[in-house]
Amino acid sequence: MNNIVVINPGGRKLTYQELDNNLTAIEPPIWAGLITTYLQLKNIKTRIIDSNGLRINEEETIQLALKENPKLIVIVAYGHNPSASTQTMPSSRLLLNQINQSTYPGKTIIVGGHPASLPKKTLLDENVDFVCTGEGPISILELYSELEKKDNGLVYDFKAVRSLAFNDNGNIIRTAPAPLVKDLDNEMPTLPWDQLPMENYLCHNWHAFGFQDRTHYASIYTTLGCPYQCHFCCIQAPFKDGESLINNEKEINTYRRWSPDSILKQIDHLVQTYQIKHIKIADELFVLNKNHVQDICEGLIERQYDLNIWAYSRIDTITQELAEFLYKAGIKWICLGIETTNLNSLSMVNKSTEKNTYKKSITYLKNNNINIIGNFIFGLPDDDITSMTETLNEAIDLEFDFVNFYSAMAYPGSKLYQQAIELEQPLPDTWNGFSQHSFDCLPLSTKHISGKEVLRFRDQAFHHFFESQKYLQYIEKKFGENTKNHIINMAQKKLKRKYTNK
Repeated sequence: MNNIVVINPGGRKLTYQELDNNLTAIEPPIWAGLITTYLQLKNIKTRIIDSNGLRINEEETIQLALKENPKLIVIVAYGHNPSASTQTMPSSRLLLNQINQSTYPGKTIIVGGHPASLPKKTLLDENVDFVCTGEGPISILELYSELEKKDNGLVYDFKAVRSLAFNDNGNIIRTAPAPLVKDLDNEMPTLPWDQLPMENYLCHNWHAFGFQDRTHYASIYTTLGCPYQCHFCCIQAPFKDGESLINNEKEINTYRRWSPDSILKQIDHLVQTYQIKHIKIADELFVLNKNHVQDICEGLIERQYDLNIWAYSRIDTITQELAEFLYKAGIKWICLGIETTNLNSLSMVNKSTEKNTYKKSITYLKNNNINIIGNFIFGLPDDDITSMTETLNEAIDLEFDFVNFYSAMAYPGSKLYQQAIELEQPLPDTWNGFSQHSFDCLPLSTKHISGKEVLRFRDQAFHHFFESQKYLQYIEKKFGENTKNHIINMAQKKLKRKYTNK
């Protein structure tokens, strides 16, 4: 039996529709794993249940959880990237409803970017006892301590638990903020890999271009947070409570790092114990601190594991020297956040860069045989059909190995969400509507066109890019005929859309 059960929600079919079958990654739940490790190192018996990895539904998940007879069930609504927290909420709701319909005598808490952004609404809308307004680990530990006191007949006080919101006889209580976890190496050094279904995880389809299979996959963090403040991003939302204790300037973001030694030790374990081949460095921004990146790369070069790693980078942090290190270390893919060629839109979402900076980074990466993914966002504030077409044409001309085309979304916790509320812009009717590939997805409107027009353009751009002969010929030459045929099959999948398929 375990005192706490930590659950990673599922709901992939609702989120990805037909793309769930064989294209999207099935990723280890990093935040659920870090929270579990944190609690275990505090000598609290904790079990993690990964609904996604186990491929089980909400009812099956709760049946497993209740067998542990836990004092506390933690629903982790973090997702695998900053935009994924809100899209976990439909599954989180089903999990909480299943618990509510059972005879479970314990308590529930939900943590993650979405609940931290909208604690009161989450508390009122969901069948949950507590909402975490911060990043999670310290709040869960303190809540468990108070529950222990309560069960032992001692004086307890939930108001003493930091970064917590709960309903106290009709009054919504929000407690003082909890600090951020500081000693990442010793308090959250790794995930509880032995509790996870490692054989079930799959890397993204493109990540395995040139390889025979997508198994033997893991994802890790080397940093937490991002010092930049792009208006479309919500990554910093769960850290704001803790950041308020560090400084009084709300606009200053924290950026924490695990030591290179800690990261390399974790990779050693993954390779030697689970024969991991494919690794995602899930940091919002990995290629930033030169010393941090270079030390990790030097350690990987010494080990000669021949890994297939991918990571995110800004377009202005890649140098020729760094690109050489990345490739030798096994970092075969870099994802660049180019977003748009519309510089006015970039400026309006606080991501101003010099014109064509990304072309230098692309040259450095291509010179070192590193595959490149271009991330683009359609529907930023100043976009119209002409500007989005220019962005699409640029994506085609630059010969990326893969692209991600997104629609601009007002994710809770982002500046765009605040602006959308203030301007009364149309937002999705359901939380699943914030998922890029969902049936009821509804992007933001721009100054010139509606969200429906943005979505229609995005979906058409996807097929235009991946069905273009230029791209298919490029892929066949670089990765072979099988990869080209895979792309052709992928492009045949049509997403069903509530607002555009009429």
